[in-house]
Amino acid sequence: MKKLIAALAAVAAFSAHAQTITVAASAVPHAEILEFIKPTLAKEGVDLKVKVFTDYVQPNVQLVEKRLDANFFQHQPYLDEFNKNRGANLVTVVGVHVEPFGAYSSKYKKLDELPQGGTVAIPNDATNGGRSLLLLEKAGLIKLKDSHNILTTVKDISENPKGLKFRELEAATLPRVLTQVDLALINTNYALEAKLDPKKDALVIEGSDSPYVNNLVARPDNKDSEAIQKLANALRTPEVKKFIEDKYKGAVVPAF
Repeated sequence: MKKLIAALAAVAAFSAHAQTITVAASAVPHAEILEFIKPTLAKEGVDLKVKVFTDYVQPNVQLVEKRLDANFFQHQPYLDEFNKNRGANLVTVVGVHVEPFGAYSSKYKKLDELPQGGTVAIPNDATNGGRSLLLLEKAGLIKLKDSHNILTTVKDISENPKGLKFRELEAATLPRVLTQVDLALINTNYALEAKLDPKKDALVIEGSDSPYVNNLVARPDNKDSEAIQKLANALRTPEVKKFIEDKYKGAVVPAF
């Protein structure tokens, strides 16, 4: 009985002093990584609440509106574009991992099997759309006017030998249209959610040297707070690195 009372007292003490932070995340792998570090943060007096989103817009909108304390789902080019278009000033706290971006098909096993005039689906946001086209150029399917422009668009395709037709769709919907197109460029978080194995199923995939590091993002007013800094530190431990390597087996690559 005494032990039970002591345990309840400890819980009560923790609840009274814990700092609660709410972080938005994509379901896979971001929320899974955050769930993994919850016990570590709890020992440091931080009660981490994870709110899962299926889109790439609301996590930033709600962070700006102070309905969230941070988010963990995006790379720097996407954040830069959001800030520019929305007049926001969200900031990167720390980089965590890379999700090598891939091209998938339910109809073909090799890129050279793609038919003349085939349909290719790509994300409709500027940064991931450009990322898709850069990967297709690297694979030899198209040529672009500027191979270094991360915001390149289908209008910047200078050579298209197969006459590929492009459909620009919301990133989250791409796994669902895979059977309706010849090729789809899918963000790894959505590929994993759809039970695709990027290392085995992607016909072409970025290397681990991809510059698109997924970051923990906060606001200027809270990025240096004790709780956010504890979260940032917890995301870059040897234990998290091993968790990522063991669980995702190369589909997600630690960036530290």
